[in-house]
Amino acid sequence: MLRRWLLACLCALSLAAASRGEEAPLSRYSAVEIDQTKTSIYIGSVTMTMPRFTRKDGAFSSTYHARVFPYFFSSEKGRLSIEISDETLRKLERGETIQFSGKGFNTDGEERRIEGRAVPTNSTSGKIKVRVFVSKKIELIFNTTYRFPAP
Repeated sequence: MLRRWLLACLCALSLAAASRGEEAPLSRYSAVEIDQTKTSIYIGSVTMTMPRFTRKDGAFSSTYHARVFPYFFSSEKGRLSIEISDETLRKLERGETIQFSGKGFNTDGEERRIEGRAVPTNSTSGKIKVRVFVSKKIELIFNTTYRFPAP
């Protein structure tokens, strides 16, 4: 009799925990890869390459290399950081489109404001549109894809 009662209690506790909708840990979103991307400029193009972004304290950070063709002297390197809160990551996980912002700094210390939108195709990848504000009059728009690699 006692065994049945304990079994019934354990089943009830298990169902209660499952019905609360406990969320999966966000550790699977600790890094993101963004494919190389290219955009057109007046008589040329800009190719942006970024190694894997890593997440720390609510921000994804990485370095970048922007190659400008044929104006090679305008190419630059630097660091960038994108703010994405835990709540925003949960939206992305549920398949919702998110907006984000961030900052970049080239090796000369010049700031680049960044804004963008991510549209998931599934819980680990999707499309991304990024606007990089180089100056008050110059804005570069990059369209590419992202994916969260397996931990």
